[in-house]
Amino acid sequence: MIKKITLLLLFVVFQGYTQEKPIKIVEERQANRLMLFAVNENLQDFDVLITVEGRNFRQSKGRPRMVRVPATSKVHLKNLIVERGKVPQYTYELDVRDSLSRRALRKEFELIKVDPKKAITVYLPENCTNCDSIIDPLNKSHFKYRSIKLGENPTVKEQLGKAFIGATTPLDSIRTFIVSLGGSIYIRMKTYDELLEELDKE
Repeated sequence: MIKKITLLLLFVVFQGYTQEKPIKIVEERQANRLMLFAVNENLQDFDVLITVEGRNFRQSKGRPRMVRVPATSKVHLKNLIVERGKVPQYTYELDVRDSLSRRALRKEFELIKVDPKKAITVYLPENCTNCDSIIDPLNKSHFKYRSIKLGENPTVKEQLGKAFIGATTPLDSIRTFIVSLGGSIYIRMKTYDELLEELDKE
């Protein structure tokens, strides 16, 4: 069974780059192994070096190496072997670089979904004629989003309908997807590329 262990202390060293979110370290426990993973919620790759010190565990004595952590991914960095009946107590230091090295280890990674700059909600009217054209690319994208079928959510439909009062096209006449980006409604958006363009606008 996998469970979380509370960190005692965290040191992060950032060298020569600016990013929206730092690399996060998460841990998973399996039997006597404590596995440390790097989670990169940014849209760019980084090389990461982790150095761990502490007690009540063993670790490889080999020299630590940089590991490539691709954009929007989770990568296993290190194992700690916990001594029987003991609770691991440790600190770690991260060296995170955006100047990528050809020498960095490339490990298997798990792609993750991240929060976009603006929250994405897609409203799907009944008999929608083009909803697959936005839902399919969003499912394949890095971004978290919500989709709401208006026919199955009358309360949401009623609330959304208030935004269409006085509009030339009433909500009940719309047969194409409607997008909300950070609370702004778009009814003429036709493609995923258009959505990305709006996301990038300040």
